[in-house]
Amino acid sequence: MKFSYVLFAIAAIGLLFSVSISAQTYAVTNARIVTVSGDTIENGTVVVRGGLIESVGANVKAPADAEVIDGTGLTVYPGFIDALTNLGLAPTPTTGQQQRGGGTSGPQQASSESNSNYPEGLRPEEEASDELKSGESQFETSRNAGFTTVLTVGRTGIFNGESAVIDLAGDSVSAMIVRSPVAEHISFSTIRGEYPGSLLGTFSALRQMMLDAQRLQEIQKLYAANPHGIKRPESDKSLEALIPIINRQIPVVFNANSEREIVRALDLAKEFNLRAIIAGGQESWKQASRLKAMDVPVLLSLNFPKRTAADSPEADPEPMETLRLRAETPKGPARLAQAGVKFAFESDSAKNIGDFFTNAGKAVENGLSRDAAIRAMTLGSAEILGVNAQTGSIEQGKIANLVVVKGDLFGKDRTVKQVFVDGKLFEVKEEPKTSANRPNGGRAVPNVAGNYSITIDIPGQPLPGTLAFTQQENLLTGTIQSSLGTAPIRDGKVTVEGFTFTATVEYGGSTVDINVKGTVTGNQISGTIDSPQGAVPFSGTKNP
Repeated sequence: MKFSYVLFAIAAIGLLFSVSISAQTYAVTNARIVTVSGDTIENGTVVVRGGLIESVGANVKAPADAEVIDGTGLTVYPGFIDALTNLGLAPTPTTGQQQRGGGTSGPQQASSESNSNYPEGLRPEEEASDELKSGESQFETSRNAGFTTVLTVGRTGIFNGESAVIDLAGDSVSAMIVRSPVAEHISFSTIRGEYPGSLLGTFSALRQMMLDAQRLQEIQKLYAANPHGIKRPESDKSLEALIPIINRQIPVVFNANSEREIVRALDLAKEFNLRAIIAGGQESWKQASRLKAMDVPVLLSLNFPKRTAADSPEADPEPMETLRLRAETPKGPARLAQAGVKFAFESDSAKNIGDFFTNAGKAVENGLSRDAAIRAMTLGSAEILGVNAQTGSIEQGKIANLVVVKGDLFGKDRTVKQVFVDGKLFEVKEEPKTSANRPNGGRAVPNVAGNYSITIDIPGQPLPGTLAFTQQENLLTGTIQSSLGTAPIRDGKVTVEGFTFTATVEYGGSTVDINVKGTVTGNQISGTIDSPQGAVPFSGTKNP
């Protein structure tokens, strides 16, 4: 009994300590402050108290109880917003993916746990907020890049579900959520082994469900007005979730990159008078005038297309369409801005987070103003997501989401020094100056270049594969290949301890991000592959 009291006391002390830390008062002084909503303050102070911005201005004094951060030579921005991710969501269970792949077609596949008459993948009622995981450590990479807020939603199914805006701090899910639900999300995909199994079927299913939702709403209104003599309408969670959408109470985000997909999305939105938003939008500039006329904003992907295969004299030339897409995509943001289309930037979730700012810089090089680029990752994003009253700019009374940056935001010298999320300070640690990030200093990094035959030790089902590495100093590129397909290596690095890289592979009818870590000793290679489904070891040998 005494031991339980001790545990309770420790927990209470921890709670009080965490509250005192999050409620700390800070003052960033002598800094350049980009408010976004107003003029930039060349030398000013921002005061943070109780999780909110207490004051900001050129003549603001630091309170006596504030922890002072000298911002000389630094710039304070509103916390950056990633307008579409799946951060914070628990991984989709593998069993669910298998059920979708092996089931029969039609609504008979609906789970007994749901009153929906539709199979998984056609259930708009699923909410991201129900799948969120608490804990701040999962957001460290994004926070260290300067992100404080994201829109998060699942990425499987035709209906991806309802998204939520969350802040990247908080010990509980309720502390993270800024707004939920934000929008319904739709992908032009199919359901393996079930209807719809083709894109034509997908559009047919979407239209039919919208029509059924309209009819259900009419029946419900008649029944509510006078139920006498009218058969009680059946409840259907999926159709009921579409009623706020057809009533324009919440928007629909269509994941669409090609012009054809965007046209189809706009046609569907026009037919049912939906509040539409385009996500991805690589070719959205081709429909800029229509987007403007329909007042449809774009969550514009900064995952610009780039060459993934190694440049080789023996390689086949890339198609002209591919080359044109790669050349035109960085010009898209400026074209949307010139047409008056509202847009925000998104990282495309699983890709290298550093590309967000690199490619925003490319958009600036291709005609987008710096102010417009910054707005697209702050206040402009908040406006589209409906949270601009709370965040997105540096104004008195707003949530204290701030990022303190040294150097050019779009340059290679950019360094994030501090990040405030809901007023909580996160210090960004600089990478130690070791041989891991000094290609020509300290101990030499090993040479891991070459082709390797590997076996991925999935329990009960070993999977053979191939790793092809190309190395330039401590940078690693190449491919990972298996029966799941061939995927390019991203963010590859070689250190004195070994190598790491990420990749995206097809698995269970959806894309899965993997993180690979390994070592090479002589001709032997070994390591682990970490994915949302868990970590598995691999090993193999170098090919002659």
